[in-house]
Amino acid sequence: MSTLANQLAAAEREEVARAIRLLLARPLLTEAADPVGFELVRRRREPLAQWFDYTCGWSLVVEPRRGYARLTKVRANPDGSRPARRARSGRAPFDRRRYVLLCVTAAELLSMPMTTIGMLADRVVQATAADRALTVFDPVHRPERMAFVDVLKLLESYDVLRSVDGTTDAYVESAEAKVLYRVDTTLLMRLPAAPVGASRIAVPPDEVPPRFEELLTGLVRERRYGGVVVDGTADEAHSETAATDAQRNLRLRHSVLRRLLDDPVLYRTDLAEDELAYVTSLTGRQILRRSVEQAGFLLEERAEGFLLVDPEGTATDVRFPDDTSTARVAALLLLEPLCAAPAGMLPEQLTEAGADLLRRFPRWAKAYQSEDGAARLSDDAVRVLRDVGLARRAGGRVVACPAAYRYRLTETTSSDPGDRPGPERDASPRETAGTTASGGVVAEGDQQ
Repeated sequence: MSTLANQLAAAEREEVARAIRLLLARPLLTEAADPVGFELVRRRREPLAQWFDYTCGWSLVVEPRRGYARLTKVRANPDGSRPARRARSGRAPFDRRRYVLLCVTAAELLSMPMTTIGMLADRVVQATAADRALTVFDPVHRPERMAFVDVLKLLESYDVLRSVDGTTDAYVESAEAKVLYRVDTTLLMRLPAAPVGASRIAVPPDEVPPRFEELLTGLVRERRYGGVVVDGTADEAHSETAATDAQRNLRLRHSVLRRLLDDPVLYRTDLAEDELAYVTSLTGRQILRRSVEQAGFLLEERAEGFLLVDPEGTATDVRFPDDTSTARVAALLLLEPLCAAPAGMLPEQLTEAGADLLRRFPRWAKAYQSEDGAARLSDDAVRVLRDVGLARRAGGRVVACPAAYRYRLTETTSSDPGDRPGPERDASPRETAGTTASGGVVAEGDQQ
């Protein structure tokens, strides 16, 4: 092969690797939001689709004319640890009310290529009033308008809604606000990533609460792996199909690599027995290492598990350590007492640790300078640590995970000792853990 051919092949590999990491961070990538990134994905869409299908069993759809690329990431064990978040209020997670309004609003938008915020609100009022399982949307009340605005801003972030005239936030102050939207109904239909449509799991409303976990699992059940298949009808008919060796191997490859690409750290103790056997087999290790290399990651393997490092940080959208919020600073500071307690810390001990931080830095964390501030601070910090795979709950205690011991507080710096802590970590190792968009988590940073 000529030198030019080698250079072209190397350039293609680098572009594919960068595009893989970009899509892991942003599974819904639009030309309007990132023209350079979208052009890269558009140009390399065939090898990208092949890589995601083989490695993770995730499908990639690229629509050059409509200006979007959608990677449908599916997790075998859905949970609420990666919620939709509000664009306002410190990116607080969506609550039940906002999820309900999101589903109803999306359904109403399917038939509306253009709409105003008032017309859409009226449609949502009518839709919720017609369903006895839902609480009627009442835009007269400010909290209801705030929840509705959070839903609309989320859809705007996906480019499903585009404001032509007016601003969405104005609706919080007045239900008479005038906002005109253009709706991309095609992109809206691409948002759901579940392999089974929700309409196929139609059950009476009264049966949903007690069977919620079962129904949720049914939405992500993938027939290609064989085994027990849920028919998805109201009577929940079941059929048994024996999984072949090829189907079992396919499931193992996808499940292991999905978690490796989606979680901050993949601990061996969190793997099922057959998953651990696969990842330690000769074939499994070869596939794992080859896939990681093709994506441009560095694989760090320890006795406790595996971690991916992205030297460029392309696949990371939330970093740790990070001083962009009080909870993230507190999380790093709490790692010191947490790692010093192998048996873990009780809620009361964590609250006392939070209170100690507030006493040491009286002009820091003003939102937590209240009677219950120390408990709220420790709770928020623990939530951050759990999100990045550095802590877990066990038997009423919070326990540091193995990856937490790579962080060590060396000093706190501040221009004013009472102002705010500025934690720094030991210089080696210097990796930082982060989460990818739409539920994915990886690690990024410098090599050790």
